[in-house]
Amino acid sequence: MVFKDYYKILGLETPRVSENDIKIAFREQAKKYHPDVNIGNKNYEERFKDINEAYRILSNPIAKRKYDRQWNRTVGKGRVKNTYEKQGNAFSDFFQIFFGESKGPIVNEEKEPAKGDNVETEIKLSIEDAFRGKEKSIKLRTVDGSMKTLKVGVPAGIQNNEKIRLVGQGKPGKNGGKNGDLLVRVKIKDDDKFTLKGYDLISYLDITPWEAVLGTKITFHGLNEDINVFVPSGITSGEEITIPNKGYKDGKGDRGNLILQVRIMISKHPLEAEKEAYKKISKLSDFNPRLEQ
Repeated sequence: MVFKDYYKILGLETPRVSENDIKIAFREQAKKYHPDVNIGNKNYEERFKDINEAYRILSNPIAKRKYDRQWNRTVGKGRVKNTYEKQGNAFSDFFQIFFGESKGPIVNEEKEPAKGDNVETEIKLSIEDAFRGKEKSIKLRTVDGSMKTLKVGVPAGIQNNEKIRLVGQGKPGKNGGKNGDLLVRVKIKDDDKFTLKGYDLISYLDITPWEAVLGTKITFHGLNEDINVFVPSGITSGEEITIPNKGYKDGKGDRGNLILQVRIMISKHPLEAEKEAYKKISKLSDFNPRLEQ
C-alpha cells in the first residue's frame, strides 16, 4: 500500500495548517481538477478523487491526528516520493484505515478509549428494611459466564424505585476505557402489616367489641417505635385513625402519616360466659345498625 501525502495533494507544504487553510486549499484544487472542467481526462478524474479523499481525512480532527503521526514517520523523514498515484478507487485502503474500515495495526493502536455500558438490576425490600436501611447481597453473571456477589448498602429511608449506583461494576470498558456502572433499582414491597402509599403508611388496628364501645388506649408497634393510640368510644369498623409524622421518610427530614384502619374483631371460639354476656347485652340494648342505614 502506497502512502499518500494528502498535504501535497492539496498543495500544502506542512501539517501545521488551520482548518480554514485546509478548506481553502481543497477548494482551489477541486476547482482546478474538477471533471466538469477537464472532461475526458482520466488522470484528472483520479486526481480529483484523491483531492476529495485528502479533504475527508484532513478535515476530520481525529483522522488528521492519526494521519499526521504517519506523515511524520514517512514524508517527514523523506521516505516517500510518489504521493498521489492511482489506488483503484476514491476510498482506498489507506483512506479506510483512518476511518476505521480496516483492521490494520494503525486502527488498533489509535482507537479511542470508551466507557463500558451500564447494567441495571433490581432488588426488593420490605418497608421496614427500606426504612431502617440494610446491606443486601446480590449475584450477577459476568460477561464470561461466571457469577459474582456484590454487597449493596441501602441507605435508610430510600424511596421506592430509587436507584443505587455501584461505580465500575457494569460492563468492561473498551480500549482502556473505564468500566460501566451497576444501577440497582430498589422496589419497596408491601407486607402483611404495612402498605406504603406515597409517604403514608397504612395498617390495621384490631380492637375488641368492648374496646370499641368503651374506648381505650392501645400501644401500636410502628416502624421504629411503639406508638400510643387513643381509640374513642363508639368507633366502628372501617374508621381511620391518623397519626401525623409516623409514616415513611420523605427524603427531606420529615415523615408521612400513619393511618390505622379500625377492625372490630370477635373471637371465633367464644366462651360460654362470653355468650351469656352478649345475650344480656342484646336484651339491654335497643341498637339495630340495620335500621340506621
